[in-house]
Amino acid sequence: MKRILLLLIAVMALGISTQISAKKVQVPKMYIFGFAASFNDTIVHFTNVQEIDSAWMDTKNKFLQTRELYSYQLRDFLAKKKQMPRRTCIVVANKNRKKVEKKYLKFKKLYTQSKDKLQHYDIRYIEDQEFQFNTINLRDFYDDVNAKE
Repeated sequence: MKRILLLLIAVMALGISTQISAKKVQVPKMYIFGFAASFNDTIVHFTNVQEIDSAWMDTKNKFLQTRELYSYQLRDFLAKKKQMPRRTCIVVANKNRKKVEKKYLKFKKLYTQSKDKLQHYDIRYIEDQEFQFNTINLRDFYDDVNAKE
């Protein structure tokens, strides 16, 4: 029992130390696209790859900070403007446009091509005129941002 408790404390300490060492930095631009699907129907949505200015990134894993807030923007747009509530939305982002476009094509291929050559999903594209991701300032959500600009 003591060994399990010591192991648990060690794992927690390691997790806390990795969180402390990661810094948030503001990058001039990132590229992002959104994807939305539902478990209730076969409709999937894709946004185009878009550029967002002054995004925040984690230095350790290079992830876009507050990704969930960007996916909520897409979810809210689909609920309000397209009357499609309860969509599961994700965003994919990177500083390198080519990497994001490669992921975009991989996602698109996953939903457009099937082994039996049948169309299993109703794919809908959201044009830039309809929806744009808005930059989220990390300082609006955290009091003690340990960020470098």
